[in-house]
Amino acid sequence: MLDRVVSVDAQTFAREFWGRAPLLSRADELPRDFDDLLSSDAVDELVAERGVRAPFLRMARNGDVLDRGCFTDSGGFGAEMPDQVDSARVLAEFAAGATIVLQGLHRLWPPIIEFVRSAVDEIGHPTQTNAYVTPASNRGFEPHYDVHDVFVLQVAGSKHWRVHAPVHADPLPNQPWTQHRAAIAARSAEEPAIDTELAPGDALYLPRGWIHSADALGTTSIHLTVGVGPFTRYDIVHRVLSALAEQPELRGSLPLGLDLADRDAVSAEVRKTLPAILAALRSLPGDAAIADSIGNRFAELTRPAAVRPLATVESIGNLTDTATVHWRRGLLGSLESNGGAHVDLRLPGKTITFPVACLPALESIATRRPVTAATLPGLSSADGLVLLRRLLREAVVEVA
Repeated sequence: MLDRVVSVDAQTFAREFWGRAPLLSRADELPRDFDDLLSSDAVDELVAERGVRAPFLRMARNGDVLDRGCFTDSGGFGAEMPDQVDSARVLAEFAAGATIVLQGLHRLWPPIIEFVRSAVDEIGHPTQTNAYVTPASNRGFEPHYDVHDVFVLQVAGSKHWRVHAPVHADPLPNQPWTQHRAAIAARSAEEPAIDTELAPGDALYLPRGWIHSADALGTTSIHLTVGVGPFTRYDIVHRVLSALAEQPELRGSLPLGLDLADRDAVSAEVRKTLPAILAALRSLPGDAAIADSIGNRFAELTRPAAVRPLATVESIGNLTDTATVHWRRGLLGSLESNGGAHVDLRLPGKTITFPVACLPALESIATRRPVTAATLPGLSSADGLVLLRRLLREAVVEVA
């Protein structure tokens, strides 16, 4: 994915730009444009024919988000949900200067579903994609920063972008730009770090916190924003703090009658508590437990590659011992053997138990390399077929 959206190699990007500095990449420095991901016709299809519902579509004018009632209605007989996009109302608002924002395209549009799946695999952080469709000579949103990194991919038309250095570096999700309106307005009046026009095929990387605004030029502009929500060391700290909640000495009530408005009295309790925190930290589970917690949160924020239920059931029935399967892309899982007669495959939301004789085969599958029933270690071809059919049914593997 990275080689499509940045004009430097992955190592240079990781070392010099990721989370540090913006990067402008021109179309002639990239392998191709972004028409395969989205187009004007695709936008019209999504709005007019795909039954999109709010909040997968929202609209904004002059920096203000429109009430969804301006562009939604019931889908009519057989589809009475009241929050479906009404294409005629979208037309009216768009013609009057409102920007169309298609949200969560990584859940809606097949080319972007695959693109984002590859991005998660490569970048290693949760990723999503929105599209911004702005009428000619209009601005969608005022200068602001995002609490996630973004790759801006210009699809059609042109936009004039102004980028300024942060007033609040590396903001967390609970530190939105609205907390710094005055500072952002002042910084936006200064000389920008980037002042440029993005044309079709151009890409712009912005680390979280970098202030930006964009104006469409003489024609309708369409750009994709690929948002990356990076995990931070604060996420590790947060999980350590959550583990501290299991310490009884830290859950105890403060003294009865303590005047919480008395700074000196409360400071005395803080001084008593800090040694208890340090002692509790020394008794916490090892780093593996914290790492597992991070992995579980990552699994909550991302989805593995989608499975096709009908095709999978057919594959189960037709599977042969020479058919190739592989671990489902993006699925997190681990094997645990207690030394007894069984081995557990732990997955998000469930655990599957197998005879311990399956352990070598499961370990081979868990390497993510393609396998066949005939080549699984420790099992006959017949037993290998039984195992792979079970794993297909449980959406652990998929046919290559």
